[in-house]
Amino acid sequence: MSKFEIKMPKLGESITEGTIISWSVKVGDTINEDDVLFEVNTAKVSAEIPSPVAGKILEILFQEGDTVAVGTVVAVVQLEDEDGESKDAAPAAEKKEEPATPAKAEEKAAPAAAPAEPTVSAPATKNSGDRWYSPVVLGKARDAKIDKDELDAIPGSGYEGRLSKRDIEKYIDNKKKGISASDAKPKSAAAEKPAAATASHSQTNDAPKSAVPVAVADGDTVIAMDPIRKIIADRMTSSKKISPHVTNVIEVDVTKLVKWREENKDAFKKREGISLTYMSPIVEATAKALKDFPRVNSSVDGYNIIEKKRINVGVAVSLNNGNLIVPVVKDADKLSISGIAASVNSLANKARANKLMPDEIQGGTFTITNFGSFKSLFGTPIINQPEVAILGVGIIEKKPSIVETPEGDVIAIRHKMYLSLSYDHRVIDGMLGGNFLYRIAEYLENWG
Repeated sequence: MSKFEIKMPKLGESITEGTIISWSVKVGDTINEDDVLFEVNTAKVSAEIPSPVAGKILEILFQEGDTVAVGTVVAVVQLEDEDGESKDAAPAAEKKEEPATPAKAEEKAAPAAAPAEPTVSAPATKNSGDRWYSPVVLGKARDAKIDKDELDAIPGSGYEGRLSKRDIEKYIDNKKKGISASDAKPKSAAAEKPAAATASHSQTNDAPKSAVPVAVADGDTVIAMDPIRKIIADRMTSSKKISPHVTNVIEVDVTKLVKWREENKDAFKKREGISLTYMSPIVEATAKALKDFPRVNSSVDGYNIIEKKRINVGVAVSLNNGNLIVPVVKDADKLSISGIAASVNSLANKARANKLMPDEIQGGTFTITNFGSFKSLFGTPIINQPEVAILGVGIIEKKPSIVETPEGDVIAIRHKMYLSLSYDHRVIDGMLGGNFLYRIAEYLENWG
């Protein structure tokens, strides 16, 4: 009887480990495909991990509260046979043995190897020619007269592209309706290969050495960084090493924008059920400017500049624990102001409730961070790799300003704000950075 290894999945860009919050199964339990096995918490999201196979829980290798590296086997499932039954596991297999320390392991003589049962590891991708399918999926494919080539071409939404029971059922249903696989391709973050992480903290939890020794005096409090703060620390340090940062600042007259919001916010709230904040028009103006200056919507790969086709704007959200996360408004240039507002509101609420899905924090091409929420005039934000620029938004204030009129210059009260753009000087020079920032200002100054 073969076994299947359940591994800690990668639930987001730069995620290298996850903490097991709770197990929904125990050794000896019989499970079905897609039954929830455990809940995992990472630096970015919490998620319930379903079983990719049906069978019997043979081993659970980590306990609740353990932090486990991505790709590490956390449990072993004894697969069902063709009749849907699991053979009884050897009693000894259910007992987790304490691993020997390296020193003792070297002193021990290796015992005679016993014949091992075949172990099925993580499924291969569909192009490898060695894709793994559960008996349930194979049975449904056989009943629907789907051959192996057609089966291999069906996109899967499971971990590492695994084809689940839901996927094959949906494919068969769509096939009957005449919908092609490409039109019905599932949009699963788990199946989507995340972008390479620019930095991650060590899985051994070794802290980076301080350049200057730090003395701890009596009465000082030493606070260990939580997982999110570790990733923020590593990524910010890495970004400053990767990208030569330059920051431009511009003052913007947003009087028309403020007036427009005051005139429309009540009707908008009644119609859409959400508040109309300044972030929505800022995202829209930024998306338009990115379309005008596609070089800013890019990444760097060695000596290659990759201009991104999609405009996916990340909006930094402060969490209740003081940390930060950047959910992404996908295809922001194609959304109406109502669509942007709904997306920003939904993502912010999910972020603060720790309910973001992996797909909602991946794929960003440009980031906006709002210093104005904390009454700051402006800041010099650090680029969110692998992007090449980030926009900082300051507080909107009333200021006396000289305004040109047909009757001459007058001093008037205007609503002003500062925008700051930090950009990667490897690919964005002062002219491009300045023009891009001024274009955002133009869209906001002429709003309405």
